[in-house]
Amino acid sequence: MSVIPDSPDAAAQVPAADNTLRILRYLAGRPAPVAASAIARELDLPRSTVYHLLTTLAAHGFVLHMKEDRRWGLGTSAFELAGGYARQQPLARLGRPLVAALSDRLGESAHLAVMSGGDVLYIVEERAPRRQALVTDVGVRLPAHLTASGRAMLAALPREQVRALYPDASAFPDRTGLGPRKPAELRELLRVVRERGYATEDSEVAEGLRSVGAVVCDHAGWPVAAVAVTWAGADLDESTLAAAVRDTAAVLESRLKR
Repeated sequence: MSVIPDSPDAAAQVPAADNTLRILRYLAGRPAPVAASAIARELDLPRSTVYHLLTTLAAHGFVLHMKEDRRWGLGTSAFELAGGYARQQPLARLGRPLVAALSDRLGESAHLAVMSGGDVLYIVEERAPRRQALVTDVGVRLPAHLTASGRAMLAALPREQVRALYPDASAFPDRTGLGPRKPAELRELLRVVRERGYATEDSEVAEGLRSVGAVVCDHAGWPVAAVAVTWAGADLDESTLAAAVRDTAAVLESRLKR
């Protein structure tokens, strides 16, 4: 029977694996993409080794190469891993009672979502009584650029990361004919989100439904999730809903950092 080594010398037996994981952890702790030379310097690795490992990671989607800036950042496969952990562990567990309380407080449906590549993936859904069915059920994926949850998280990502996810018009799927169609439109939309402190969408996912969303960041400032509320019609005050959503996101963020 084989045994997985757990001694301090185990990493030395598979140096390539050890260095690969060190690179991923390093990138995950940076607020923005970094140059390969900086990775080599900070991790005390040969530049040739760093370039070879980055190239392999990029081929599998775990890192992205921003060629214009000559920098490297986390890719969509890394988001998939992070989302998988979040679904299985603290995020959904800690978020569920907060999202339920938010729904009860406002009398509207509320949800919690994480990024998964260019999509958002819903991990908690609280349907308010006597409210119409939504498309944002647990396990559903929607294009991030069309949802309030996705916009809240995209606005907190490094701009280079957003540019890599949305390089041209082909990266903008459509649902109702509304929403950004090209990178410049998305950049302006996210600028407004950052300025206002929360994201909105109006009939861009489903006609007649509106949402507001607020980002939840981890200890490194990385957007790990977003809290949102969805309602029908225009008879509710957006700013009041946004304040409640931001409060819930802030509480969840503080609990994740404990």
